[in-house]
Amino acid sequence: MDRYSEQSQTTVAAVLEPAERSRVEAAGSGCFNLVHRESVGEAMAVVRERPVDAVLVSVHRCDRTASAAVSRLVQSFPGLPAVALVSRHDAETPAALLRLGASGVRDVVDVTVPTGWGRLRHLVSQPTTRQSARILGPLIERLPEIHRDARIFLEATVRLAPTTPTVRGLAKVFGVCPSTLMSRFTRARLPSAKRYLAGIRLLFAAQLFENGGLSIADVAYRLECSSPQSFGRHVRSALGITCSEFRQRFPFPIALDRFLRLFVDPYVNAWQGFRPIGPEAEFISRQDVV
Repeated sequence: MDRYSEQSQTTVAAVLEPAERSRVEAAGSGCFNLVHRESVGEAMAVVRERPVDAVLVSVHRCDRTASAAVSRLVQSFPGLPAVALVSRHDAETPAALLRLGASGVRDVVDVTVPTGWGRLRHLVSQPTTRQSARILGPLIERLPEIHRDARIFLEATVRLAPTTPTVRGLAKVFGVCPSTLMSRFTRARLPSAKRYLAGIRLLFAAQLFENGGLSIADVAYRLECSSPQSFGRHVRSALGITCSEFRQRFPFPIALDRFLRLFVDPYVNAWQGFRPIGPEAEFISRQDVV
């Protein structure tokens, strides 16, 4: 599997019974990766430590203590989908479902029915698409007539940005020399590829800050910055403000509007016909980004 395919899969923090793990892993092959934990509290720690797109909790692991932890999770990370899994029906299942519903869980997947596994794949493989779509939708709408090469570049850059902090890393994915990629932007009279990547990463930061349960350090590590201080320098270099000020002054809609005004609207003509990765790039032959 290539790097793009690996990173395009969602990551799910899962609290499952041992018998459920292999079945869920088989169902998620090619769609999502599981990070197994023994308790909801441990799963919540995973959410704080790394990019996680959804939490999957077995109904059969949810006693009153676990339900209280689920409630804290939902309150702290309101944008993170929490999905309850039913793999059998017994006397405890109805009460557990009621507790989870009261805790804020809105999605339940019953895999005892034939359609259950497909519904599970749909629910937990959508979050990354939603995050990226909040950026890609307006971006492509402003650039409707760009070359396929440029569209592939923009789509992949948005999806890879949270885990790709450097142009060197981005160029490696496309199979292009970093200096070649940067020179193409210069010749097209566009802002540098570095500035586009940095701007898009700030848009993901603005989305992450919508989760009140994430600290500045949490967001920094989610974006694979070397340290919170490094993230702070990045924000100050780009905006001239601190991370706390960025969080307060640039909620996602405002951050997105700024990005479009500065990096897209003035350069619509330059993007038309622009081919940033070129026909010789290995990446362009891949069909999984169109």
